[in-house]
Amino acid sequence: MSTAKNFNMGKILNKYGIYIVLLLMIAFLSVMSSTFFTASNLLNILRQVSISGILAMGMTFILITGGIDLSIGSVLALAGVLGATFAHEDPHYPVIVAIVVGIGVGLLCGLVNGLLVSKTTINPFIVTMGMMTIARGLALLYTNGRPVTGQSGSFSFLGRGQVGPVTFPIVVFLLVCVASIIILHKSRLGKYIFAVGGNEQAAVVSGINASRIKLFVYLYGGALVGLAGLLLASRTNAATPNAGEGYELDAIAAGVIGGTSTSGGRGGVYGTIVGALIMTILSNGMDILNVSSYIQQIVKGIIIIGAVFVDQMNKKG
Repeated sequence: MSTAKNFNMGKILNKYGIYIVLLLMIAFLSVMSSTFFTASNLLNILRQVSISGILAMGMTFILITGGIDLSIGSVLALAGVLGATFAHEDPHYPVIVAIVVGIGVGLLCGLVNGLLVSKTTINPFIVTMGMMTIARGLALLYTNGRPVTGQSGSFSFLGRGQVGPVTFPIVVFLLVCVASIIILHKSRLGKYIFAVGGNEQAAVVSGINASRIKLFVYLYGGALVGLAGLLLASRTNAATPNAGEGYELDAIAAGVIGGTSTSGGRGGVYGTIVGALIMTILSNGMDILNVSSYIQQIVKGIIIIGAVFVDQMNKKG
C-alpha cells in the first residue's frame, strides 16, 4: 500500500511539481515583501517574461529535436541594433522596415545554424557557439560599441505601447505562445519534431525528413530571437551591442525546468511558460529582497544544473 502511495506521489510531483514550485515561490515572496504581490509588480513580471519567454519558446523547439542554441543572446543584440537603425526619426522609415530587418537577421542566423546542424556532422553546441561569437562581433563592429538611439514613436510602441491595461510585448508573447502550441501540440509538424528528437533514425526510416525538421526549428527559433531583439531595443529605447548576454542560459533553464529534455524527444509549450515564469519571478523576487547580483548568478547556475540533473534522473527512470 505504501509503495503504491509513494508511486502515486512520485507521479503527481513529476507531473505538477513545477506548478507547485511556482505557487510556493509566489506565496513566499508575497510574505517576504509587501511590494511583490502588487498590480504594478505583477505587470512588471509579465513585461520581463514576455521577452525571456519568447526566447525560451524557440529554445524549446530546438531542445526537443536534441539540439541547442547558444547564440540567441548575441543574435538578439545584432537584430536589435540593425532593426533600430531603420527606426530613426531622421531619416524616417515605416516601422515595418525595422521589424522586417530585425526578424530577418534572426532568420538568417537561424538559417546558417540550421543548415550547419542539419547538413553536416558538426555538433550543434559548436555551431551555435561559433554563431554566438560571430553575431556579437558583428553587433560591436556595426555600432563601434555604441548604443543605437533616437528611435521613432511608432518603433517605441513595440516595447512600451499599451493594449488596454497591458504592454504590447505581453500581447506578442501570448500570440507566440498560441502559435507555438498550435505548431508543437496540434499539428503533424509537431509530431515530426518530437519524433526526430526521440529517435532520429526511426523517424527517417518512417519517412520523416529530419534535416528539414531541424532546419525549421532553428529558423523558428531565429525568427523569435529577432522579434525579441526588437522588443528589447524598443523597451529600453536604445539598442546596445552588449544586450542579451546570458539570455541563452535563462532560455535553456526555462525549457528544462518546464520538462523539456536536453536529450530531445520530450517537452512542451505549457511547461516552458511556467519555467519562464519561475526564472523571471526568481530574478524579480531577489531584486526586491536586495539580493546581490553576484549571488543571483550563483543561484541561477545551481538551478540550471539542478534542472538538468532532474532531467537525467527522469530519463534513467
